[in-house]
Amino acid sequence: QVQVAESGGGPVQAGDSLRLSCVASLVGNINCMGWFRQAPGKEREGVAAIDTQNGDTFYSRSLEGRFTISQGNRAHTVFLQMSNLKPDDTAVYYCAADDFRCPPTVVEGRGAGVIFRNWGQGAQVTVSS
Repeated sequence: QVQVAESGGGPVQAGDSLRLSCVASLVGNINCMGWFRQAPGKEREGVAAIDTQNGDTFYSRSLEGRFTISQGNRAHTVFLQMSNLKPDDTAVYYCAADDFRCPPTVVEGRGAGVIFRNWGQGAQVTVSS
């Protein structure tokens, strides 16, 4: 069984930076961890993912390079560093983890994230102008 927990959300001003953290506890392997977000009235969209075995990273093309995913020193810990935040970034950010290797389209397309079985409760990020 996997437990996934996010932290670090909150209210910020446009242009600010914010770092989200995610820890996944599991008896077994975790090979792919990702961040997804859902804004009010919108579908869930992929943000970024990382293959925890080789460090490969995957990003949504819409982010314009403003977000960076990385691994922590502690196993099964990932961070999402967000910079130059915009009001459109306001959403609940979810962390997901699973034992498969990240496919190339892990954060792309409609239904992004559907392959993940383990999700956190979400962290609210609110960006005001």
